[in-house]
Amino acid sequence: MFEIIKSGGWMMWPLMICSVGAMAIIAERLWSLQRKKILPPELLAQVWKLYRENRLDEIALRNLKASSPLGEIIAAGLINSKHGREVMKEAIEDVGRRITHDLERFLNALGTIAETSPLLGLLGTVFGMIEIFSQLMEHGAGDPTVLAGGISVALITTATGLAVAIPSLIFHRYFQRLVDDYVISMEMEAMRLIEMMHGEREASR
Repeated sequence: MFEIIKSGGWMMWPLMICSVGAMAIIAERLWSLQRKKILPPELLAQVWKLYRENRLDEIALRNLKASSPLGEIIAAGLINSKHGREVMKEAIEDVGRRITHDLERFLNALGTIAETSPLLGLLGTVFGMIEIFSQLMEHGAGDPTVLAGGISVALITTATGLAVAIPSLIFHRYFQRLVDDYVISMEMEAMRLIEMMHGEREASR
């Protein structure tokens, strides 16, 4: 592996940094974006039970807010429940926008790695080809196998750039879709609670 990195030239080092960064972001997002952490099961039922038993005091709301992103959105609506349905909805939407931003953490960096890695690889190949043709101008064509070997070495950076970019792009799209699904689900759960509180929906539905 080290020989491949060495033969690819100095442009392999930025690509290796991109590779390590992409793997770190993917691992962190896979851990952080687990559904049970974002949308705890039965949370709405538990909150509704506390609400009906008149046990949603300040401490309960604080614990709910700290429990999960869904809990934070629901807590925002409950805190503003005395101001009416529209104010509750606006509070939920405001918190939802901030949570969406938090859930998308590092995704811009992952997308940037996916876009720039092929360009870095291509740049490394261009530098390698320039060096090869410079040697040809100085020493002549010589042995064709040497020329072929030099070209294959120059293409290592392009292959590396694509190897970094393809999984980065796949996971970037996957995480973006996952965040969108989470946000929609959280808003639906919060709106369901509002409708239940205002008698517009049955709690069992």
